[in-house]
Amino acid sequence: MPTKPRSIVLDLYGDYLQYTAGEAKLAALVKLLSAFDIESASARMTLSRLKKQGWFETRRDGRETIYTLTDTMMRILTDGRSRIFNRQEEPWDGNWTMVLYQVPESERASREALRKNLAWMGFGQLSSSNWLAAHDRMDEARSLSSEHPDAIIDAFWTRTGSMKKDRDLARRCWDLETLAEDYRQFIKKYQAMGNAKFIKDTKGPRALALRTLLVGDARRFTFRDPQLPLELQPNDWPGREAYELFRHLHSELGPEARTYVESITGAKVNATPPRPGN
Repeated sequence: MPTKPRSIVLDLYGDYLQYTAGEAKLAALVKLLSAFDIESASARMTLSRLKKQGWFETRRDGRETIYTLTDTMMRILTDGRSRIFNRQEEPWDGNWTMVLYQVPESERASREALRKNLAWMGFGQLSSSNWLAAHDRMDEARSLSSEHPDAIIDAFWTRTGSMKKDRDLARRCWDLETLAEDYRQFIKKYQAMGNAKFIKDTKGPRALALRTLLVGDARRFTFRDPQLPLELQPNDWPGREAYELFRHLHSELGPEARTYVESITGAKVNATPPRPGN
C-alpha cells in the first residue's frame, strides 16, 4: 500500500472526490483512509496538516466538517493527472526546445525550484544550466521568466541534423536505462493483476486501495519520463507497455472502487476516466 497518507488523499480527490464538487465529509475521508490501514487519529492529523498547508478549505454542516479542495490544489491536481494519463509519442520534427539560464550563486533555492519546474515540463539536463526537451515546450519555457524573476532565461529551438546525435543527446539528458528497468519492474508487479478473474475477485476497499496504489506508482514516472518521440526511444522501450497496463487496470478496477467510495460518501461519483490527449 502507499506509505504517505497525503498522497493517498490527493489520489482520492483526483479519482473520485473532485467529481463530487471537490468535497467530502471528514468522517467519510477517515473511513476511506481506513482502507489503507490508516488509523482515525492519523487520518485526522494528516487532513488538519493539509488544511494548514493550503490544500483545503473547511466549513461546518451541522456536526459535520466538510473538506473542499482549494482552487489552487484543484489546478495542481488537474495538471498532475494530465501528466499521468496522457502520453505524447507523436512523430518527431527533429527540433529540440533548449533552455539556458543564469541564476545568482546566492539564489540556490531559486535554482533548485527552476530545475524542478524544467523536469516537470519534460526537460532533461544536458549540462549545469543547459536543458533540452524533445517536444515543443517554448511557451512553457518562456513562462518561466515570470515565475523566476531572479533568473535570466533564454529559450531556443535547435536541431542537430543527425538522428545518431539526437539519440545520444537523449541518453545524456535522461537516465533511460534505469527508467526502463523501473518500467519493467512496474510491469512485473502489475501484469498478473490484469486478468479477468483477478479483477472480478477484487471488491470494495481492496479495489480502492489497489487502484490508488496503481496511480501512486504511475505518478513516480511523471518527473522522470520525458515521453520521447518514437524515433528517440531506445530499442525495446517498455514505457508504452507499462502505460497501457496502467490504463487497463485503472479502467477495470474503476467501477468497483467508485461504488465503494459512493457507499461511504453518499454522493454519486460521476467520473469519466481521462482519455489520452484530453
